[in-house]
Amino acid sequence: MRCEVVAVGTELLLGQIVDTNSSWMGERLALAGIDSHFQTKVGDNLERIVQALRIALSRSDAVIVCGGLGPTQDDITREAIAAVMNVSLVRDDEIGERIRSMFSSRGREMPENNLRQADVPAGASVIDQVRGTAPGLICPVGHKVIYAVPGVPYEMTEMMERAIVPDLQLRAGTVATILSRTLKTWGAAESKLAELLAPRLEALEGGGDGGATIAFLASGIEGIKVRLTVKSPDAEAAKGLLSAEEAQVRLILGDLVFGVDDDSMESSVGHLLRAAGWSLGVAESLTGGLVGSRLTNVVGASEWFRGGVVSYASEVKFDVLGVPEGPVVSAEAAAAMAVGARRVLGSDVGLSFTGVAGPAEQDGQPPGTVFVGLAMPGGSDAGESVLLKLPGDRERVRQFAAISGLDLLRKRLLADAAAPPS
Repeated sequence: MRCEVVAVGTELLLGQIVDTNSSWMGERLALAGIDSHFQTKVGDNLERIVQALRIALSRSDAVIVCGGLGPTQDDITREAIAAVMNVSLVRDDEIGERIRSMFSSRGREMPENNLRQADVPAGASVIDQVRGTAPGLICPVGHKVIYAVPGVPYEMTEMMERAIVPDLQLRAGTVATILSRTLKTWGAAESKLAELLAPRLEALEGGGDGGATIAFLASGIEGIKVRLTVKSPDAEAAKGLLSAEEAQVRLILGDLVFGVDDDSMESSVGHLLRAAGWSLGVAESLTGGLVGSRLTNVVGASEWFRGGVVSYASEVKFDVLGVPEGPVVSAEAAAAMAVGARRVLGSDVGLSFTGVAGPAEQDGQPPGTVFVGLAMPGGSDAGESVLLKLPGDRERVRQFAAISGLDLLRKRLLADAAAPPS
């Protein structure tokens, strides 16, 4: 069973509203074991909506149309579906009376144009509305079907759960579950990940190793996502397959993986700090508070994040953090900043950032030069630092520096956690 989603509304094409409905429906269809290979957006134009529906029906068994069921003149989904079915619209007086009663119960008089929502293509079934005024529709087109739901999200989701998903599963004749899990990585290009996972991909293409699939999703300054997907007759079996596949991929990628699904680099760092019972203090120069902002975006960060010093001016590095006089874009300055952050903020771990975001050189260093400093429990009293050479314009260098520095701390925390007790 293949089901396509068609979202109706000129506002979607103009970018005035983000189409979250289609993404939700795609996820819900996957969980129900219904394949969905296409999603389409189309404006409020009768001819184009009809064309979109006919194209969708030509390649899918079912189509869910979202939006265009309201009472105004540009709500023409009903007319488009009737045209595809080659039938007329019929006024359903029962629906009309229900809409009228809903307005009356709220002490309001119903505008007559609301009765347009009681127009139903001949031969269609109605999905009763329980949260608004516009009913949904189940419209047979030969051996295929078109569903129509309102664009209001909480009305759409209720109809999907109550009526559409069960009907799709009944038509499919089988119930299956498709589950996905996204592993988030940092530190390797997409081509490198593909190279590392090539043997695993070849094994899966043979079809005899669990039926999982692997896809790569570039996410800019947040790294590369590796999406694992499995399909199974029941949810528990799918979860087992997915966990087994995740274990295989993690074995190959190792510490390139920093999180799963909704994890962020900063939440992963926070989890490791909490596990170690350590707190973190940050000193930032070129990142100018980006790192502190990311860290405080994590719920519960106050348990392990002490605070930050935005030491943008050289004098602040010298006077507040105790950095020795000299070039401030250097390995020595970064290490001293981390030690200073640890001391000033009273934290167990110090992390620092200094460098050149551009466009001009500084201290003889070209744009993209970044030094990340670390001061760890049990480490050198002088701290340590790592040199990074980062690409891009000023903003990208700063963003890359923030996540790259957090990744360095993450890997150091992992190594410390794995080290045998002294």
